[in-house]
Amino acid sequence: MNNAVSLPMYAVNPPDVDALWSGLRELMAEEGLTAGNASLSWPQDLIQHWQQPQLLLSQTCGYPLVTRLKDVQPLGCFHYSAPGCEGLGYRSFLVTRQKDMGAGVTDFRQRVVVCNSEDSQSGFNALRKMVEPLSENGCFFRQIIFSGSHRQSLQAIQQGEADIAAIDCVTFALLKKYQPQALAQLKVIGETPLTPGLPLITGPNTSADQIFGLRKALKRLVSEPRYQQLCRQALITGFSEVSRKQYDIIL
Repeated sequence: MNNAVSLPMYAVNPPDVDALWSGLRELMAEEGLTAGNASLSWPQDLIQHWQQPQLLLSQTCGYPLVTRLKDVQPLGCFHYSAPGCEGLGYRSFLVTRQKDMGAGVTDFRQRVVVCNSEDSQSGFNALRKMVEPLSENGCFFRQIIFSGSHRQSLQAIQQGEADIAAIDCVTFALLKKYQPQALAQLKVIGETPLTPGLPLITGPNTSADQIFGLRKALKRLVSEPRYQQLCRQALITGFSEVSRKQYDIIL
């Protein structure tokens, strides 16, 4: 059985993620899936990790799914209770400093934008699609900075190194809950359109029977009373199966 496991995308409070995996591992065992002694990994190089043929379970971003991860198999998508989410969909909030006079994205022409990474749907591609019709000679912002994470993007705005960022609404809600100082002196001035949320994936070697078992375990995780508290802690309210085609909208 494949055994590489990670849930890296919303790890604002790692103990919640560990608890989620413990519950899921129990359910997988009940469904006849042997995860062995698999524990959560926290890979530095996520693209390399996601491309492992032995990948059992991870969560990726929709943009790398459609641009770089041609061999992985989508399992489904969690639903989240965070403001900005609808069903399996999510969006990004446009964040700037409270004292900034800008009231909408059009007010940030020739300003500095900070993005978490170039392969992020929530932090880069969604905002790029918003400003593309507003650009002049292929340019809207004066400068683009890449920070490495949503948390670091917010810090760059707080410190005056950048003026605006697009922040995943689930990350925003988790930061508000666990690290409210990360949002101090900041405000939301807009949001990006709704897109399918971050897909749970498995590797190309995972069989159809194993995928059936994984999906059943994920559905039980969000529906059985014994796991409701740990799902609530992670803001998870449901799960839907997804296909790769649903993410074509990102392109």
